[in-house]
Amino acid sequence: MIKLEHVSKNYGRVLGVNDVSLEINEGEIFGLVGPDGAGKTTLIRMIAGILSPTAGEMRVLGATNPEIIKEYLGYVPQKFSLYGELTVQENIFLLGSLYGQGKEEIEERANQILDFTNLLPFKERLADHLSGGMKQKLALAAGLMHRPKIFLLDEPTTGVDPVSRREFWQMLYRLNKEGTTIIVSTPYMDEAELCSRVAFMHNGKMADCNSPQSLRQNYPYRVLELSAKDPNIKSYLAIPSVMECNKFGDKYHVIVKDGAALEEVKLTLEAAGLMIEALKEIPPTLEDVFVALASEVF
Repeated sequence: MIKLEHVSKNYGRVLGVNDVSLEINEGEIFGLVGPDGAGKTTLIRMIAGILSPTAGEMRVLGATNPEIIKEYLGYVPQKFSLYGELTVQENIFLLGSLYGQGKEEIEERANQILDFTNLLPFKERLADHLSGGMKQKLALAAGLMHRPKIFLLDEPTTGVDPVSRREFWQMLYRLNKEGTTIIVSTPYMDEAELCSRVAFMHNGKMADCNSPQSLRQNYPYRVLELSAKDPNIKSYLAIPSVMECNKFGDKYHVIVKDGAALEEVKLTLEAAGLMIEALKEIPPTLEDVFVALASEVF
């Protein structure tokens, strides 16, 4: 459905996307994950036809010319880009008109979409008066007015409260079950877990691409979860068996080469006079995988 072969994009001397090759299949929820500046937005904009690659070849629905297939694409950018001085319904009607739909078709589709996104009771409210979560639902509704085959969303839930995030993803799942292929970038690891496959990007390159389960299974190290209150934990664990020590909430994830390192970590901390509240081996999380990829541990 979407195929990129050695695609790159330059912004002058800055390489936004660097030699990325990947295929996205019909019916997937495909996630793009990575830190700020990783190249996620540039990649989505190239797939949407907003930007042209500097090098490489890209095919979307079999076409290399994005103008041919734009009517089959839906796009929700990072920044809310609809009209705040218009009501929810007026924004939706405007988008329908821009796609060349007739009045009756617009009204029918608008009611369907507003009901789907739970915005029907707020159709007369100005977009500027919506909450962050409701604005994202409006952006979602606007992007669906023309029934796209491929829906591109660039960090659609950033800054949205947890309840609205969950509702938003429930809507994405419903769209996917109805046959829409979804490509979404996200900084949230719990959202990455909801994708059928995830591509991790770093410094413009694609570091890895696989299902969340496979990414965790292919993680070549072991993870120890440590609870101990001391600001110098990392300095104490500068020992050969420890590869990394990262803070996760009020705990630490200690990355080691094998399970036998647990005893060495325990003895090292006890020798330093630290009170260990808990120390155990746990399965790696996606965040462990992505931290490792970003720091080039692999």
